[in-house]
Amino acid sequence: MHEFGLIDFLLRWLTAQALVLGTYNPYALSYYHWLKDYPGFVSMKMMVGIMLLILHVVALLSTIRSLGLIGIGLLTATFASAAWVLIDNQLVYVEDPRVFTLILLVILGNIYAAGLSWSHLRNRLSGQVDSTDVTFNSPV
Repeated sequence: MHEFGLIDFLLRWLTAQALVLGTYNPYALSYYHWLKDYPGFVSMKMMVGIMLLILHVVALLSTIRSLGLIGIGLLTATFASAAWVLIDNQLVYVEDPRVFTLILLVILGNIYAAGLSWSHLRNRLSGQVDSTDVTFNSPV
């Protein structure tokens, strides 16, 4: 059976960022801007919107189930304080509201990625074994 590793986490992280930033980003390259700025393609826009909604619901429910509300709160506080440190030390300039919005969206993507990966990470860190791992890896 495949063991969860760094590549698996990075794929989840990239997927979460693509979902969040593909839905909306402040640089006008998103579903929101496609919906707002370009007339036509109503059926395609509806289908893509429904698929994005489904993906957001799956990511959100997975995150809530994996981390819980307290875990989400703690993770949000951690990412927000890290952003504050970057801003306070002038490593990131947020005078442009688009940059601040982008930071918030990346934090949301990070929370989605953590929620999608947490159960795998917890099992890996604790050495816990799933019943399917035992069944597939048994010598019998």
